[in-house]
Amino acid sequence: MEDYPKTISEFEERFASEEACRQYLYQVRWPQGFQCPRCDSDEAWSTKRGLYQCKECSSQISVTAGTIFQDTRKPLRQWFRAMWYVTNQKHGVSALGLQRFLGLGSYHTAWTWLHKLRRAMVRPGRDRLHGLVEVDETYVGGEHSGKRGRGAEGKELVVIAVEDKDEALGRIRLCLAADASAASLTQAVQECVEPGSTVRTDGWRGYNGLKAEGYAHKVIRGESVVGDNLLPLAHRVASLLKRWILGTHQGAVRPSHLAYYLDEFTFRFNRRTSRSRGKLFYRLVQQAAAIRPVTEKQIKGESADR
Repeated sequence: MEDYPKTISEFEERFASEEACRQYLYQVRWPQGFQCPRCDSDEAWSTKRGLYQCKECSSQISVTAGTIFQDTRKPLRQWFRAMWYVTNQKHGVSALGLQRFLGLGSYHTAWTWLHKLRRAMVRPGRDRLHGLVEVDETYVGGEHSGKRGRGAEGKELVVIAVEDKDEALGRIRLCLAADASAASLTQAVQECVEPGSTVRTDGWRGYNGLKAEGYAHKVIRGESVVGDNLLPLAHRVASLLKRWILGTHQGAVRPSHLAYYLDEFTFRFNRRTSRSRGKLFYRLVQQAAAIRPVTEKQIKGESADR
Protein backbone atom coordinates (compact mmCIF):
# COMPACT_ATOMS: atom_id res chain seq x y z
CA MET A 1 0.00 0.00 0.00
CA GLU A 2 1.36 3.40 -0.99
CA ASP A 3 1.85 5.55 2.08
CA TYR A 4 3.22 9.08 1.89
CA PRO A 5 2.67 12.61 3.27
CA LYS A 6 0.63 14.85 0.99
CA THR A 7 1.56 18.28 2.34
CA ILE A 8 4.60 19.93 3.90
CA SER A 9 2.78 20.00 7.26
CA GLU A 10 2.18 16.23 7.09
CA PHE A 11 5.80 15.72 6.07
CA GLU A 12 7.20 17.73 8.98
CA GLU A 13 4.90 16.04 11.48
CA ARG A 14 5.57 12.54 10.21
CA PHE A 15 9.35 12.79 9.94
CA ALA A 16 10.05 14.82 13.04
CA SER A 17 12.61 12.31 14.34
CA GLU A 18 15.40 10.14 13.00
CA GLU A 19 13.62 7.02 14.21
CA ALA A 20 10.49 7.93 12.22
CA CYS A 21 12.62 8.19 9.07
CA ARG A 22 14.27 4.85 9.79
CA GLN A 23 10.91 3.14 10.29
CA TYR A 24 9.54 4.61 7.06
CA LEU A 25 12.61 3.46 5.11
CA TYR A 26 12.21 0.00 6.68
CA GLN A 27 8.58 -0.21 5.49
CA VAL A 28 9.46 0.98 1.99
CA ARG A 29 12.46 -1.33 1.67
CA TRP A 30 10.83 -4.42 3.18
CA PRO A 31 7.05 -4.01 2.69
CA GLN A 32 6.51 -7.74 3.33
CA GLY A 33 8.80 -7.77 6.36
CA PHE A 34 12.55 -8.08 6.85
CA GLN A 35 14.54 -10.03 4.27
CA CYS A 36 18.24 -10.65 4.81
CA PRO A 37 20.22 -9.50 1.73
CA ARG A 38 22.78 -12.25 2.37
CA CYS A 39 20.72 -15.39 2.99
CA ASP A 40 17.12 -14.27 2.25
CA SER A 41 15.96 -15.19 5.74
CA ASP A 42 12.86 -13.34 6.90
CA GLU A 43 13.58 -13.47 10.62
CA ALA A 44 15.65 -10.97 12.57
CA TRP A 45 15.68 -9.00 15.79
CA SER A 46 16.71 -5.44 16.55
CA THR A 47 19.94 -4.68 18.36
CA LYS A 48 20.66 -1.79 20.71
CA ARG A 49 22.65 -0.13 17.93
CA GLY A 50 19.58 0.03 15.71
CA LEU A 51 20.69 -2.84 13.47
CA TYR A 52 18.81 -5.99 12.45
CA GLN A 53 20.49 -9.29 13.24
CA CYS A 54 19.53 -12.13 10.94
CA LYS A 55 18.42 -15.27 12.78
CA GLU A 56 19.91 -17.58 10.14
CA CYS A 57 23.33 -16.14 9.27
CA SER A 58 23.74 -13.74 12.25
CA SER A 59 24.58 -10.85 9.92
CA GLN A 60 23.90 -7.43 11.37
CA ILE A 61 22.26 -5.21 8.79
CA SER A 62 21.43 -1.53 8.82
CA VAL A 63 18.24 -0.33 7.14
CA THR A 64 20.46 1.93 5.00
CA ALA A 65 22.92 -0.79 3.95
CA GLY A 66 22.77 -1.52 0.24
CA THR A 67 20.91 1.72 -0.55
CA ILE A 68 22.11 5.15 -1.67
CA PHE A 69 22.11 6.15 2.01
CA GLN A 70 24.82 3.61 2.85
CA ASP A 71 27.80 5.10 4.76
CA THR A 72 26.18 8.53 4.95
CA ARG A 73 27.34 10.70 7.83
CA LYS A 74 24.26 12.88 7.68
CA PRO A 75 20.96 12.04 9.39
CA LEU A 76 18.19 10.42 7.38
CA ARG A 77 16.00 13.38 8.34
CA GLN A 78 18.21 15.60 6.21
CA TRP A 79 18.11 13.15 3.30
CA PHE A 80 14.31 13.02 3.53
CA ARG A 81 14.12 16.82 3.52
CA ALA A 82 16.35 16.84 0.44
CA MET A 83 14.10 14.35 -1.36
CA TRP A 84 10.96 16.26 -0.44
CA TYR A 85 12.50 19.50 -1.71
CA VAL A 86 13.76 17.96 -4.95
CA THR A 87 10.44 16.31 -5.82
CA ASN A 88 8.37 19.36 -4.90
CA GLN A 89 10.21 21.76 -7.19
CA LYS A 90 8.45 21.46 -10.55
CA HIS A 91 11.49 22.36 -12.63
CA GLY A 92 14.18 20.78 -10.49
CA VAL A 93 16.83 22.31 -8.26
CA SER A 94 20.47 23.28 -8.47
CA ALA A 95 23.13 22.16 -6.01
CA LEU A 96 23.37 25.73 -4.70
CA GLY A 97 19.61 25.82 -4.11
CA LEU A 98 19.73 22.51 -2.23
CA GLN A 99 22.69 23.69 -0.16
CA ARG A 100 20.80 26.80 0.90
CA PHE A 101 17.58 24.91 1.64
CA LEU A 102 19.31 22.34 3.87
CA GLY A 103 21.80 24.78 5.36
CA LEU A 104 24.72 22.58 4.32
CA GLY A 105 28.17 23.96 4.91
CA SER A 106 29.53 22.36 1.75
CA TYR A 107 28.39 22.94 -1.83
CA HIS A 108 30.17 19.70 -2.75
CA THR A 109 27.91 17.72 -0.38
CA ALA A 110 24.79 19.16 -2.03
CA TRP A 111 26.21 18.44 -5.49
CA THR A 112 27.01 14.83 -4.56
CA TRP A 113 23.59 14.27 -2.98
CA LEU A 114 21.80 15.57 -6.06
CA HIS A 115 23.72 13.22 -8.32
CA LYS A 116 22.97 10.27 -6.04
CA LEU A 117 19.29 11.16 -6.08
CA ARG A 118 19.39 11.45 -9.87
CA ARG A 119 20.81 7.94 -10.04
CA ALA A 120 17.91 6.80 -7.84
CA MET A 121 15.45 8.29 -10.31
CA VAL A 122 16.05 5.30 -12.60
CA ARG A 123 13.94 2.41 -11.39
CA PRO A 124 15.85 -0.90 -11.44
CA GLY A 125 14.49 -3.12 -14.21
CA ARG A 126 12.16 -0.44 -15.56
CA ASP A 127 10.13 -1.48 -18.57
CA ARG A 128 10.84 -0.20 -22.05
CA LEU A 129 8.48 1.89 -24.14
CA HIS A 130 6.03 0.04 -26.37
CA GLY A 131 3.33 0.59 -28.99
CA LEU A 132 4.00 3.42 -31.42
CA VAL A 133 7.25 5.14 -30.45
CA GLU A 134 8.78 8.18 -32.14
CA VAL A 135 12.58 8.28 -32.11
CA ASP A 136 15.00 11.04 -33.01
CA GLU A 137 18.28 12.50 -31.84
CA THR A 138 19.39 15.90 -30.62
CA TYR A 139 22.72 17.42 -29.65
CA VAL A 140 23.15 18.89 -26.20
CA GLY A 141 26.00 21.20 -25.28
CA GLY A 142 27.31 24.72 -25.54
CA GLU A 143 27.85 26.75 -28.66
CA HIS A 144 30.65 25.42 -30.85
CA SER A 145 31.89 26.41 -34.25
CA GLY A 146 32.02 23.89 -37.05
CA LYS A 147 29.56 21.37 -38.44
CA ARG A 148 25.94 21.43 -37.33
CA GLY A 149 23.31 18.68 -37.30
CA ARG A 150 24.29 15.01 -37.33
CA GLY A 151 28.02 14.80 -36.80
CA ALA A 152 28.24 18.09 -34.88
CA GLU A 153 31.44 18.46 -32.92
CA GLY A 154 31.85 19.30 -29.25
CA LYS A 155 28.34 18.22 -28.25
CA GLU A 156 26.73 15.08 -26.85
CA LEU A 157 24.25 13.08 -28.89
CA VAL A 158 21.03 12.27 -27.01
CA VAL A 159 18.55 9.76 -28.44
CA ILE A 160 14.93 10.62 -27.63
CA ALA A 161 12.16 8.01 -27.65
CA VAL A 162 8.55 9.11 -27.08
CA GLU A 163 5.39 7.04 -26.91
CA ASP A 164 2.77 8.41 -29.29
CA LYS A 165 -0.57 8.44 -27.49
CA ASP A 166 -2.89 9.59 -30.29
CA GLU A 167 -0.42 12.31 -31.27
CA ALA A 168 0.03 13.30 -27.63
CA LEU A 169 3.17 12.86 -25.56
CA GLY A 170 3.35 9.61 -23.60
CA ARG A 171 6.30 8.31 -21.62
CA ILE A 172 9.83 9.09 -22.73
CA ARG A 173 13.29 7.57 -22.54
CA LEU A 174 16.54 9.45 -23.08
CA CYS A 175 19.97 7.94 -23.56
CA LEU A 176 23.40 8.98 -24.78
CA ALA A 177 24.82 7.61 -28.02
CA ALA A 178 28.43 7.70 -29.16
CA ASP A 179 27.42 8.86 -32.65
CA ALA A 180 24.64 8.67 -35.23
CA SER A 181 25.87 5.42 -36.76
CA ALA A 182 23.58 2.43 -37.26
CA ALA A 183 25.34 0.48 -34.51
CA SER A 184 24.92 3.26 -31.93
CA LEU A 185 21.34 4.17 -32.81
CA THR A 186 20.16 0.56 -32.97
CA GLN A 187 21.65 -0.10 -29.52
CA ALA A 188 19.96 3.03 -28.15
CA VAL A 189 16.57 1.97 -29.51
CA GLN A 190 17.01 -1.53 -28.06
CA GLU A 191 17.68 0.00 -24.63
CA CYS A 192 14.59 2.21 -24.78
CA VAL A 193 11.94 0.39 -26.84
CA GLU A 194 10.39 -3.05 -26.52
CA PRO A 195 10.90 -5.30 -29.59
CA GLY A 196 7.71 -5.69 -31.61
CA SER A 197 6.88 -2.01 -31.22
CA THR A 198 6.48 0.35 -34.17
CA VAL A 199 9.36 2.82 -34.30
CA ARG A 200 8.78 6.02 -36.27
CA THR A 201 11.90 7.86 -37.49
CA ASP A 202 13.01 10.13 -40.30
CA GLY A 203 14.91 8.72 -43.24
CA TRP A 204 18.36 8.73 -41.65
CA ARG A 205 20.21 5.57 -42.70
CA GLY A 206 21.34 4.96 -39.12
CA TYR A 207 17.89 3.49 -38.42
CA ASN A 208 17.87 1.06 -41.33
CA GLY A 209 18.75 -1.93 -39.14
CA LEU A 210 15.71 -1.69 -36.85
CA LYS A 211 13.53 -4.06 -38.86
CA ALA A 212 16.14 -6.81 -38.56
CA GLU A 213 16.04 -6.39 -34.75
CA GLY A 214 12.31 -7.09 -34.52
CA TYR A 215 10.83 -3.59 -34.83
CA ALA A 216 8.23 -2.37 -37.27
CA HIS A 217 10.06 0.59 -38.77
CA LYS A 218 7.96 3.46 -40.06
CA VAL A 219 9.88 6.12 -42.01
CA ILE A 220 8.24 9.53 -42.15
CA ARG A 221 10.03 10.54 -45.31
CA GLY A 222 12.84 9.01 -47.32
CA GLU A 223 15.10 12.04 -47.07
CA SER A 224 15.83 14.05 -43.95
CA VAL A 225 16.83 17.69 -43.97
CA VAL A 226 18.14 19.52 -40.92
CA GLY A 227 15.41 21.89 -39.73
CA ASP A 228 12.44 19.84 -40.92
CA ASN A 229 9.94 19.09 -38.17
CA LEU A 230 9.19 15.54 -39.26
CA LEU A 231 8.98 14.20 -35.71
CA PRO A 232 7.05 16.76 -33.63
CA LEU A 233 6.80 14.71 -30.42
CA ALA A 234 10.54 14.06 -30.19
CA HIS A 235 11.31 17.66 -31.17
CA ARG A 236 9.02 18.96 -28.43
CA VAL A 237 10.84 16.84 -25.83
CA ALA A 238 14.21 18.02 -27.19
CA SER A 239 13.09 21.64 -26.84
CA LEU A 240 11.84 21.11 -23.28
CA LEU A 241 15.06 19.30 -22.32
CA LYS A 242 17.31 22.10 -23.58
CA ARG A 243 15.18 24.80 -21.96
CA TRP A 244 15.31 22.87 -18.66
CA ILE A 245 19.10 22.55 -18.79
CA LEU A 246 19.52 26.23 -19.65
CA GLY A 247 16.92 27.41 -17.12
CA THR A 248 17.41 25.29 -14.02
CA HIS A 249 21.11 24.57 -14.49
CA GLN A 250 22.15 27.63 -16.54
CA GLY A 251 23.57 25.26 -19.14
CA ALA A 252 26.37 24.23 -16.78
CA VAL A 253 26.10 20.48 -17.38
CA ARG A 254 29.35 18.64 -17.96
CA PRO A 255 29.31 15.92 -20.63
CA SER A 256 30.57 13.37 -18.08
CA HIS A 257 27.48 14.02 -15.91
CA LEU A 258 24.88 14.57 -18.62
CA ALA A 259 23.41 11.06 -18.21
CA TYR A 260 22.42 11.89 -14.61
CA TYR A 261 20.54 15.00 -15.78
CA LEU A 262 18.78 12.96 -18.46
CA ASP A 263 17.65 10.56 -15.71
CA GLU A 264 16.20 13.44 -13.70
CA PHE A 265 14.43 14.98 -16.68
CA THR A 266 12.89 11.61 -17.58
CA PHE A 267 11.74 11.03 -13.98
CA ARG A 268 10.07 14.43 -13.84
CA PHE A 269 8.57 14.31 -17.33
CA ASN A 270 7.02 10.87 -16.95
CA ARG A 271 5.37 11.97 -13.70
CA ARG A 272 4.32 15.42 -14.86
CA THR A 273 0.60 14.63 -14.46
CA SER A 274 0.89 13.28 -10.92
CA ARG A 275 -1.63 15.01 -8.66
CA SER A 276 0.45 14.57 -5.54
CA ARG A 277 4.04 15.69 -5.12
CA GLY A 278 4.10 13.46 -2.05
CA LYS A 279 3.75 10.47 -4.34
CA LEU A 280 6.90 11.55 -6.19
CA PHE A 281 8.68 11.68 -2.84
CA TYR A 282 7.45 8.16 -2.10
CA ARG A 283 8.67 6.89 -5.48
CA LEU A 284 12.07 8.43 -4.96
CA VAL A 285 12.43 6.87 -1.50
CA GLN A 286 11.33 3.55 -2.99
CA GLN A 287 13.94 3.67 -5.72
CA ALA A 288 16.66 5.01 -3.43
CA ALA A 289 16.12 1.93 -1.26
CA ALA A 290 16.21 -0.41 -4.27
CA ILE A 291 19.41 0.63 -6.05
CA ARG A 292 22.96 -0.20 -5.11
CA PRO A 293 25.08 2.35 -3.24
CA VAL A 294 26.59 5.02 -5.47
CA THR A 295 30.11 6.14 -4.61
CA GLU A 296 31.56 9.58 -5.20
CA LYS A 297 34.16 7.98 -7.44
CA GLN A 298 31.42 6.63 -9.72
CA ILE A 299 29.68 9.99 -9.81
CA LYS A 300 32.87 11.72 -10.90
CA GLY A 301 33.15 9.25 -13.75
CA GLU A 302 36.38 7.63 -12.60
CA SER A 303 34.61 4.24 -12.47
CA ALA A 304 31.69 4.11 -14.88
CA ASP A 305 28.86 1.93 -13.65
CA ARG A 306 25.95 2.86 -15.88
